[in-house]
Amino acid sequence: MRPAFHPRLVNDPFGDPGLFVPFHFERRALMFDLGDLGGLTSRELLSISHAFVSHAHMDHFIGFDTLLRTVLGRDQTLYLYGPSGFFERIEGRLAGYTWNLVEEFANDVHLVVTEVREETLVTRTYISRKRFRTEGLDRVKAFQGPVLEEPRFCVEAAVLDHRIPCLAFALKERFHVNIDKAALAGLGLPVGAWLDEFKAALYEERDPSEEFEVTWIEDGGIQGARRFTLGKLAEDIARVSPGKHVAYVTDAIASPVNCGRIRRLAWKADHLFIEAAFLKEEEKLARDKHHLTAAQAGTLAREAGVRALTLFHFSPRYRGREVEFEAEAMAAYRASSGDDSRSISEEMIRIKAR
Repeated sequence: MRPAFHPRLVNDPFGDPGLFVPFHFERRALMFDLGDLGGLTSRELLSISHAFVSHAHMDHFIGFDTLLRTVLGRDQTLYLYGPSGFFERIEGRLAGYTWNLVEEFANDVHLVVTEVREETLVTRTYISRKRFRTEGLDRVKAFQGPVLEEPRFCVEAAVLDHRIPCLAFALKERFHVNIDKAALAGLGLPVGAWLDEFKAALYEERDPSEEFEVTWIEDGGIQGARRFTLGKLAEDIARVSPGKHVAYVTDAIASPVNCGRIRRLAWKADHLFIEAAFLKEEEKLARDKHHLTAAQAGTLAREAGVRALTLFHFSPRYRGREVEFEAEAMAAYRASSGDDSRSISEEMIRIKAR
């Protein structure tokens, strides 16, 4: 079954961090970190509805200006998430430009910004037509893991230590709905926009006895329509499988607290994207700079039981030595902690230094 989304790193492992997650059959994407976004097209940038920023170091946040410039003048709401102090960073970027012309734009851009703190989520809205001044009071609620919850998926966060608060994220699809095309044809139903409405009804857990109308446009502009019971239609054409789980971790020292939070966030993930700034030979330097080594990344992946691992955020000092990161992480992943019976298949565990 084809997954609902297919994440990919925007840059090579020596480039700025950034994970682009487009949704299949939708003009929508999520973005994790806003480093150099030159690898994305304008169409891809415009599809971003939510951006999750680990922290505001330049290589993780320089792309904010690119994203804002792309959406400016359009009727769009962009949701941004970052660690404590994120409001100040956003407001600093906005203060760097002159906004005397934005009142002339026909459309408004809304920036809905959330600071993820240890115990609370604080949200503030900025309006382009008001020269990006804030609107209304801050909205505060308790933080217990999820920062975004939709019927189809949720995004969870963990606060890590990088000398400053730094966020790690996990995207969790609740379940995946695949349509049986043969069963669809057997019912005489065409593929169409109605399938998105049908899937939405399943994700929203509507009453199975509820009536669901399938409508479509036939040749000549004649509209076809048939009615079904939602539960019976789901039984006939929907094939439900476990949802996909993707975790994104960057810029964190391998402390006991950080490692515990990373393991919980990435537990049994289908794919873990994790930084590996240094090789094991410079573990002390990694610790001093509050980064992970490839071996530490591989160990965390093993302990969390992830199925696939992608390394990124390599220090430039290692150019030409990319394969060593993969080898080191794989060795750590395969470590058995005294259990020699443990065997890992290359097909199931894919470690890619992209």
